[in-house]
Amino acid sequence: MIEQKMRLIIKQFSKDNMGDDAIHGFSHVKRVLNSCLYIGKKLNANLLVLEISALLHDIGRKNENSDTKGKNHAELSARMALDFLKSRDFRLSQEEIENIIHSIKSHSFSNNHLPNTVEAKILSDADKLDALGAIGLFRTIGFAIKKGAGLEKVIDHLERKILKLKEQMNLHISKELAEERHQIILDFYNNIRNEM
Repeated sequence: MIEQKMRLIIKQFSKDNMGDDAIHGFSHVKRVLNSCLYIGKKLNANLLVLEISALLHDIGRKNENSDTKGKNHAELSARMALDFLKSRDFRLSQEEIENIIHSIKSHSFSNNHLPNTVEAKILSDADKLDALGAIGLFRTIGFAIKKGAGLEKVIDHLERKILKLKEQMNLHISKELAEERHQIILDFYNNIRNEM
C-alpha cells in the first residue's frame, strides 16, 4: 500500500485536477479505486501501482477538449501523471512507474491501447464497472443532459458503448462483478425502448 504521506499528496493532486463533476469527478475516481483494490487483493496484484494508477487515471480529462490535438484523456492523464511522479521523490522503481503509466494509458474504452499487466487490466475493468449498474445509468444520463442531448443520445450511448462493456472485461472476476450491473442497464434499455 501507499505510505500515508505519499497517498495524501497523490490524492490531493487528483482532487485538484478532477474537480467535483458528478459524472467524471473525484467521486468516480474513489469508486474506481475501491474496485481496483477489491479486485487487486483477490488477484495478488501490486496494490501500490493500482492505487496510484486509479487516483491518477482521469486527471487529464479536464484538458481533453482544449488544445490537445484530439488526444484521448487517458494519454493526457498518463503524460500528466508521469510529469507529476517525476517531480516528486516517491521512491518508486522505474518498473512501477512504467506500469502506472501503462495502466493509465490503457484504461480507456476508446484509447485502443490494450492492457498487458494485471494492474492495467484491473484498472481498465474497474473503470468499466463504474459505467454499469445504477451509478452507470446516472452517469450516462447525466452526461447526456450536461451536453444538452436528449433520450436518443442516451440510447445511442448505451448501444454503442455501455451494453458492450461486460464482454470487454479483461478478467474473470470483473465479468462476474459486471453481470448484475449489466442487467440493470439492460432492463432500463429494454424498458425505455418499449416505452418509446
